[in-house]
Amino acid sequence: MSNFADFSSVRMDENNPMWAKAISRETELYQKESDLRTPFERDGMRIMHSKGYRRLKHKTQVFFAPQNDHVCTRMEHVQLVASVAETIAKYLNLNKELARAIALGHDIGHAPFGHHGETVLQDIAKANNLHEFWHENNSLRFLDDIETLTDYNGFQQNLNLTYAVRDGIVCHCGEVDERFVKPREDFCDLYSIQKGGKCGALTYEGCVVKISDKIGYIGRDIEDGVSYGILGQEQKKELLDVVHTIYPNLKINELNTSSFTHSLVLNLCSNSSPENGLCFSEDCFQVLKLVKQFNYKNICNHPRIERFKKFATLIIETLFEQLSEYYPNIREKLNKNRILYPKLVTTFEGWLVKYSDYDLTTKEDRHCKNKLIYHLEYEQDYKNCVLDFISGMSDTFAIDVFNEIISF
Repeated sequence: MSNFADFSSVRMDENNPMWAKAISRETELYQKESDLRTPFERDGMRIMHSKGYRRLKHKTQVFFAPQNDHVCTRMEHVQLVASVAETIAKYLNLNKELARAIALGHDIGHAPFGHHGETVLQDIAKANNLHEFWHENNSLRFLDDIETLTDYNGFQQNLNLTYAVRDGIVCHCGEVDERFVKPREDFCDLYSIQKGGKCGALTYEGCVVKISDKIGYIGRDIEDGVSYGILGQEQKKELLDVVHTIYPNLKINELNTSSFTHSLVLNLCSNSSPENGLCFSEDCFQVLKLVKQFNYKNICNHPRIERFKKFATLIIETLFEQLSEYYPNIREKLNKNRILYPKLVTTFEGWLVKYSDYDLTTKEDRHCKNKLIYHLEYEQDYKNCVLDFISGMSDTFAIDVFNEIISF
């Protein structure tokens, strides 16, 4: 452990010249005098207490709406990433609290049905000239504008997270194949970032989460593939043989979450430095790319998953079409459909009350002091509202309200 480089000179703490900006919030956050937590600890807990975080337990990681208790969901993935990020931050002397908070919030904006759901919503947004949809930006938007907590006076308020946490979340994309990862040097308007993976995080802690995101899923996907019979033991053995050919010093006998994670984390910590950035050795990096390609080919694109994608597409498109039909004369049409689709209509109307000018009196009565983000005189605002409502759904809720629509 003593051979690891010391990143304390670039750690995001009170000694960092960017500290004041990193902990800045949109508005001052209410606080008790007795609160012992740091700004990043508060952010991590605010994310964990949000409803968006809770819904991750029923959102797709790889396998849609899993009924198997031992198959990874989006929430378990987030927890794995947080654990990996904290471990790396600990041994490189970076800020564990910042890394953990970013990791906990990084997938809040994922659509139901995982990356396929994201693709369907992207197509819907483009066809209807709505705001561009990509999950990193949607995570930022949800944490800024949608998720709320009850303050000390009983009012619903937006989370109001620090800049450094928000930055790490919108820049977290772990799909880009990079051997070296370093932070960018300038602060920017986070909504000016146009595409996930194209902009590095401001902090090294954000870079740690970016890498941890990839480490957190790659071994677990293989375990889940075996659990569902999509991967056979013979395939795993063949892959391991190829891995050992590329990386003979990799001392593992099994490609599972714990062994693979340990090897990747150890390699990263051993090869990184503040001067060169976070990086793997060349052979380890090639193994990482190989296993990722194997997973996409044999798991993510397996025929069983491809067939479910058609079902997921039908669900999301049907929900968007159904709710879009309620404009204009929204209140009248909601009331007309309430008996037919009670869960869908009641939940969507609650969304309208909380986030739009649909019924400001009820919004006030419900103690909602969060941002008003949709003005329903504009049809585009209404359709953006529908898009966001669907994007926040869990797999199971989306299936439930779809069944409500098609059932007689």
